Amino acid sequence: MVLGPLSGRARSVRRLALAGALVASVLGVPVAAAPARADVTYVPWSSYLRGWTDEYVPSSANECAAGKPNCTKHMVKELDRVLQSIGASCSHHAVFALAYTRISQTYAWTTGDPEYYDDVRFANHQAAVFAKYYTDAFTNWRYGKREAVPKAWLTAFDAAAAKKVTGTGDLLLGMNAHINRDLPYVVAAVGLVAPDGTSRKHDFDQVEHFLAKATKPLVAESAQRFDPTMDDGGDPLDATYSLVMQVISVWREQAWRNAERLVSATTPEARARVEADIEAGANATASSILLTQQYLPLLSSSSARDRYCSAHHTDTAPTAYPFGTPAPYGS
Repeated sequence: MVLGPLSGRARSVRRLALAGALVASVLGVPVAAAPARADVTYVPWSSYLRGWTDEYVPSSANECAAGKPNCTKHMVKELDRVLQSIGASCSHHAVFALAYTRISQTYAWTTGDPEYYDDVRFANHQAAVFAKYYTDAFTNWRYGKREAVPKAWLTAFDAAAAKKVTGTGDLLLGMNAHINRDLPYVVAAVGLVAPDGTSRKHDFDQVEHFLAKATKPLVAESAQRFDPTMDDGGDPLDATYSLVMQVISVWREQAWRNAERLVSATTPEARARVEADIEAGANATASSILLTQQYLPLLSSSSARDRYCSAHHTDTAPTAYPFGTPAPYGS
């Protein structure tokens, strides 16, 4: 007989196992992973953006290449469109799509503070390039172009499609692919230093401040709408928020250092070695998350989660974000 969600004690054990797996993944301990399939409709936004470039070009007619405010609006709308296209069906992809939409809305909120970034237009550009890495990977995966999808993303998308892991697992797999795998390439492509030679690290680090403010409301909304097991705040052993934020901090710092390594590589062979390290690290982390967050045959499944979602996916976020309380769908 297949049972429903794990008990509180079992979830605590799983969360402690996840903590160990994440710490191990930071240290580069590999575990094997397995693929699956999926079915989600999506059309890439970047295909409509003429003159797109990952390089920051302030004089470009392309709003995103130039980092203009409208680019951020387009980005948020596009991410919300992805969420709308999969949320109503309770696709397990919706957990990460919700996270990306809300984080991007929080980012847009920070751009209203003239003191938050040294160069807000550069930050806008970098955010758009980063989002494109996710939407392009999702598009290629949807249309079966698996050879064009990084392995860390394949693990995340396939696990969601096969309903293989918990909501927390879906969130962490997406975060791993996007931070550990994508972010070094993004930072290296957009540039580590400003034209005057100063480091862009300040603006990079500012992101962590709003991530910390948005994470608790995000977990609460994800639990309210998609998977109630994602919010175990009443568990006396719960350390998920602080653990995840610490791990994200480590991942983001590693991403910056890997971007430095990419930029510093003086030959194609040297760059290839750095890229291999980036891919291997992200893949090992994905395998660790998959191992600790998978539903256990004969013991647990996603059935209760799916039933819950069908009744609650249109619920309003129970906790306000820094930018306010968003509508369930529609930016």
